[in-house]
Amino acid sequence: MSAIGWNDNAPIYRQLKERVVGMMLDGVLKPGDALPSVRQIAAEYQLNPITVSRAYQELVDETLVEKRRGLGMYVTEGARDKLLATERERFLREDWPAMLERIRRLGLDAATLLQAPATGTGAAS
Repeated sequence: MSAIGWNDNAPIYRQLKERVVGMMLDGVLKPGDALPSVRQIAAEYQLNPITVSRAYQELVDETLVEKRRGLGMYVTEGARDKLLATERERFLREDWPAMLERIRRLGLDAATLLQAPATGTGAAS
């Protein structure tokens, strides 16, 4: 994991979880890959190990990673597909309606939007 800038808008455990989810969606973490240990993450980012454990436990609860006794946490088969389906549905339910409303208010049309330069790290290909 690279440097993380924490923000005050969400609990750190949730931000850490979202970082791991992003790595799964981006293909950085693949099925069968081990997650860094709780101790390793806690030391590297100066976090309380309980905070890291809570993030990892949510990933386990969502069956995105599995605990292997004495070995650590591993990305499950199908985790990325499950995340894609969940994130797409959430985007269409929560983010897209707000974006559509903003586009309407600004008087933008599809041609203008498609010609706009893509910025940021999440540009679609």
